[in-house]
Amino acid sequence: MDLFRLPARSPASRSLAEGRRFGEGRDFNIRISNLKGLQMPKIISFDMDGTLVDSEFTDWVWLHGIPMLYAHKEGLSFDEAKARVVEEYQKVGEGAIEWYDIKYWFRLFQLDETWRALMEQYADKIRVFEDARLILERLKERYPLVLTSNAGREFIDIEMDVTGMGKYFDRIFSATSDFKVVKKTAQFYQRICEILKAEPGEIVHVGDHYEFDYLVPQSLGIQAFYLDRSGKMNGDSILSDLRDMEKILS
Repeated sequence: MDLFRLPARSPASRSLAEGRRFGEGRDFNIRISNLKGLQMPKIISFDMDGTLVDSEFTDWVWLHGIPMLYAHKEGLSFDEAKARVVEEYQKVGEGAIEWYDIKYWFRLFQLDETWRALMEQYADKIRVFEDARLILERLKERYPLVLTSNAGREFIDIEMDVTGMGKYFDRIFSATSDFKVVKKTAQFYQRICEILKAEPGEIVHVGDHYEFDYLVPQSLGIQAFYLDRSGKMNGDSILSDLRDMEKILS
């Protein structure tokens, strides 16, 4: 798997090989809040890809589906087409809104197939983490739940439809589609608080991106938890399993 990050919030490798994401050389304990001071939340917020749903579906769309369509259109081998497609991804970079916009890439490569058909082709690759459905079932009885994702609406909609998880959420927010921002910035989270009519301290957010799901919301006063499914990191605000949320909120 390619180690650079690809479109749709970053479906490519989410491994610790991307050390810069976690802030190499930092003392993580300095960043960890004391859970004894945890304020009982009014709302629980979840990230989507890598948190509730694994990245296999998005990997297939970006790293297999689009290169295959491009190979067919240009008469190239799959490897040649993939190299060209990935080069274009990298030229745009994750700092641009186009990075997350599958419609943009279909226009750029002038692909004959539709993006909807491509997503439907790989819909069977969508997988929910075992702990995700369990925790959503349990927390839904106690709290309003919201989904906050960098992924475009096209990805959110199909993943919610196929998994049936849309029923758990009172609100679903896409940073790129709804707010036209490429990252979940402090301004993004502030806007979410305003829409939900909640103070930052009344919201708990959980996600698997150390910066955008932990450091950024924490800086605003949101009670943030970083999900490290590898289990390599430890700390009061670090989870290895979503089911640990029950203990934290009990």
